[in-house]
Amino acid sequence: MNSMLKFTKDHEWLRIEGDTATVGITHHAQEQLGDVVFIELPAPGSDFERGAAAAVVESVKAASDVYAPISGEIMEVNQSIVDDPSLVNSDPMGNGWFFKMKIADLFQLETLMDESAYRALVG
Repeated sequence: MNSMLKFTKDHEWLRIEGDTATVGITHHAQEQLGDVVFIELPAPGSDFERGAAAAVVESVKAASDVYAPISGEIMEVNQSIVDDPSLVNSDPMGNGWFFKMKIADLFQLETLMDESAYRALVG
């Protein structure tokens, strides 16, 4: 299945596959945070509106919200990063994903950045 990568100005990435979006934080975000020590994930089955705080990531430097980049229902969470938060540092765009959402409104994807626009944003 083809997947599409999208980004937000809040430094989240989405891998879109069908009607599901896998969400995590970008390399840039984890570099800004430093060593991640704690992660709180949303409950599967919960619904979020785009822009709502869906997860919390804490590092040695700061605590930060991870926002729902689109509206939808949480289908699955990544328990591995709760057990081993360092996965977010070592593989933020792979095994360090946060949650999977069922996409409520495909039009919302149009408002997100592609990889080249995101790279331009972070310089």
